[in-house]
Amino acid sequence: MTLKGLPLAYNRDLQEDKEALFDAVDTVSGSLVAMRGTVETLEFDIERAAELARGGYMTATDLADYLAGKGMEFPQAHRIVGEVVSYCVKNGKALDELSGGELAGFSELLGPEALEWLSATASVARRSATGGTAPSSIRKQIADARE
Repeated sequence: MTLKGLPLAYNRDLQEDKEALFDAVDTVSGSLVAMRGTVETLEFDIERAAELARGGYMTATDLADYLAGKGMEFPQAHRIVGEVVSYCVKNGKALDELSGGELAGFSELLGPEALEWLSATASVARRSATGGTAPSSIRKQIADARE
């Protein structure tokens, strides 16, 4: 964008085109130093993370994906899952606390096998694409970074 507005011949404005780059390098360098200290001292409370993952209905999209995989159009699947989440909120339940019978009341495509799609652990494991959250993808990303 710096060069776009310049005339066709040499212009002194070209002396200012690197300032933004130098500022960005300085900012990133400082951030990397701070991040190194953060990462080196990082500790995870896995039990607390699992507890929080259950409460936010994060697997609702997985349930919509499940319905879409069974042939339902995604907008309809989205609407049904919205009804399921509303039911959970109204009844003080997490998605993974529902029974197969409760799920079946929302759609004939939902049953006991859909319960497998409601666990946060299973949701993470399903993301096995490059850069995904599945343990196999994470191990590959770590190996690639070390290489």
